[in-house]
Amino acid sequence: MLKNYIKIAYRNLLKNKVYSLINIFGLGVGIACCFLIFNFVQKELSYDTYHANYDRIYRVIHGNTEGDNTIEGKSYDDFWVWGNAPVGPALQNDFPEVDKVVRFSGRADILFMLEEVPYQETGVLFMDSTAFDVFSWKLIHGDPKTVLDAPYKVVLTESTAMKYFGETDVVGRTLDGSASPGRSDAGLYTVSGVMEDVPENSHFDFNLLLSFETFSTNRPFILESWGYVDTYTYLLMDKNTDFEAFQAKLPSFVERVRALDDDIGNYDIAVEKMEDFYLRSEAQRQPGTVGSLPNIYIFSMIGLFILVIAIINFMNLSTARSLERAKEVGIRKSIGADRSSLIYQFLGESGMIVSLAGIVAVLLVALALPIMNDLTGKTFIFNEMLNTKTIPLFIIGLMIVGLLAGSYPALALSSFKPVSILKGVSKTDSKGVALRKGLVVFQFALSISLIVGTLVVYNQMTHLLDRDMGFTDEQMLLIEYNYDFQVNSIMEPIRDRLEDVSGVKNVAFSRSVPGSYFPNAGTGIVNAEGEFVYKDQAIFQVGMDFIEQYDLEMVAGRSYSRDILSDTTQAIVVNEALARQYGYANPADMLGKRFEQWGKEGEVIGIVKDFNFVSLHNEIEPLSLPYEPFASRYVSIKVETENLQETITEVEDIWSEMVPHRPFLYSFLDEDFNNQYEADFRFRKIFTSFSVLAILIACLGLLGLATYTAEQRTKEIGIRKVLGANVASLIAMLSWDFVKLVLIALALAIPVSWWAMDSWLQGFAYRTNISIWIFPLAGILALSVAVFTISFQSLKAALVNPVKSLKSE
Repeated sequence: MLKNYIKIAYRNLLKNKVYSLINIFGLGVGIACCFLIFNFVQKELSYDTYHANYDRIYRVIHGNTEGDNTIEGKSYDDFWVWGNAPVGPALQNDFPEVDKVVRFSGRADILFMLEEVPYQETGVLFMDSTAFDVFSWKLIHGDPKTVLDAPYKVVLTESTAMKYFGETDVVGRTLDGSASPGRSDAGLYTVSGVMEDVPENSHFDFNLLLSFETFSTNRPFILESWGYVDTYTYLLMDKNTDFEAFQAKLPSFVERVRALDDDIGNYDIAVEKMEDFYLRSEAQRQPGTVGSLPNIYIFSMIGLFILVIAIINFMNLSTARSLERAKEVGIRKSIGADRSSLIYQFLGESGMIVSLAGIVAVLLVALALPIMNDLTGKTFIFNEMLNTKTIPLFIIGLMIVGLLAGSYPALALSSFKPVSILKGVSKTDSKGVALRKGLVVFQFALSISLIVGTLVVYNQMTHLLDRDMGFTDEQMLLIEYNYDFQVNSIMEPIRDRLEDVSGVKNVAFSRSVPGSYFPNAGTGIVNAEGEFVYKDQAIFQVGMDFIEQYDLEMVAGRSYSRDILSDTTQAIVVNEALARQYGYANPADMLGKRFEQWGKEGEVIGIVKDFNFVSLHNEIEPLSLPYEPFASRYVSIKVETENLQETITEVEDIWSEMVPHRPFLYSFLDEDFNNQYEADFRFRKIFTSFSVLAILIACLGLLGLATYTAEQRTKEIGIRKVLGANVASLIAMLSWDFVKLVLIALALAIPVSWWAMDSWLQGFAYRTNISIWIFPLAGILALSVAVFTISFQSLKAALVNPVKSLKSE
């Protein structure tokens, strides 16, 4: 019997080649998309799980709270991961639950010289010697207990060791970091270890580790300063730690800390679990990239939508063609087959189709991996995706899909009454027709929702790129030189030489530029009530020409002037948000008010209009722009658009002449600033790509149904043509039934898609509104695709010779 079932299933596949191909390919694409999205989601959820101590690793987040000092009610988006150095040892001293502490600095760049060749190394961290006790990074060479236990020791990643030395067995070799005199971390570093590259699914990464002893030896005051921010602190907790009980003890710890230092005000801390670092942390100043949990939910839903749409196609085509199998069912029942055996037969047939679709899916996954890697910016390897864990899940998934896709057709076919069928009495099951229409409405509602989502995402990203940020970023060439003392000591001669280049308009120096790293500073200013108060805010240390260079608009007062000597030591310019922070509704009222900041005193001389110096995910923060050119890290060069490459070459020649010890590292500000939106652009690409696939799969099913409907109405079409119906009216008749379903789907999709995309837009401080035109446009696009899909088959049916049509029965 089983052999007979397989033979019949095989014959039906060959007999109905078009429908078989639609079912197999449609399901194959749906399964492949779902599998790819599943792997993407798994990779996002797997961040940091490679650490053996994953469940025991926590980190400290720092902030300032007003009034009640309890965990409940804290706004974690006001907290920073970046904080002070002494908090870790203090926690370890006060709480036996804290097993080990590992601290590391904010990301640094260091200039190394190797065989007279300069390398500006990025991704450098100063890290405690306990790093390899807490984190599960694998050392290829070196002792994990001693690799970071003394000043000027360095651990290289495997790829960094290959870059510098061409091999990994390099313990004892040296890297000369003394090429930047004046920096506290300059010196000769000895390679003490080489480790494997940091796994891709890590919430922060690096190219090399320098010992925290180097950091603390050169700046020992940091270890005791509760108000100096330049350290990340991670904790390895005891295995039996009660996290809630530990949290409950923190307020009393914070009170003791506040008593030690009056200057830290309402300083507060909380702790986060490692499972929250990548996807759930709302704290600012992360040590690396973070993911988006809402995006994970969205991608998961898209994967499910695509699979559901493919399953609906299968069910629709199977039930629509059920009458063609009616006589077979009648004969089988008349010779003794019971309903259960027929159900098993048809479920087996659907299982065969799903198995073939699974093979197609595997082939499509293998072909699509390079595209998937490009879309997501992550590395997916076929052999790693199909492993002992995923293969059983894939097989179970196919079985579930086969059961879902084949259940209704099997139940519908097995319910036919043999007496009626063998007498030739057969009529369309109204319940089956209603179900098919309902499924078409459902899958097109999903498709329209995806079209709306795609339009909203594109609209928001266009809004980000087109928004006036409040500063000039076009044709702004940046040279990054990492605070080099030698460069800052000759910045005026460098500026003069660069401004002599014909393609250069003007030049300015600064520590930060929009979109780059910037520190925060405690600043005391007389507020609107006449009180001298300290508040914390972002700080851009700038040279004399920075404000003019970036076309920042002065809303009150003036910028710095070379003609006023006191501007270099006793003046400060701030933004409107900072004026509001101190209670000034009218920025001009802040002019002349006394300030103190990092040892400098004087008065406020100007207020610039607010500009977006961070991404549009965030509101504009209070910002001060003190004159401090010797803290600079960047040269900003405004260049002409004509002969740009020649200008860059001339600039490089001047740089190489005046700064021979440092490589010429340049970029353009607009590109650097937009890199903040890389994750958003990737989201757009992934969302759009899978949305298009979902719509194509829906249309594939619609094509199959349209073809079958046209076949069923062959005789009707012939009679109508004999009675004078023209081709256009026949196409309209055949298409209208499907167009009505798409219109119903549009009505259902509007509220759902509006709610979903409005929730997504909440992640942007500056967001576009969901325009009403998006919904009719989505409907028009869906209708156009549906009509195009149907019209070809409708046209083919309408053009058939009526004589042939009337002979068809």
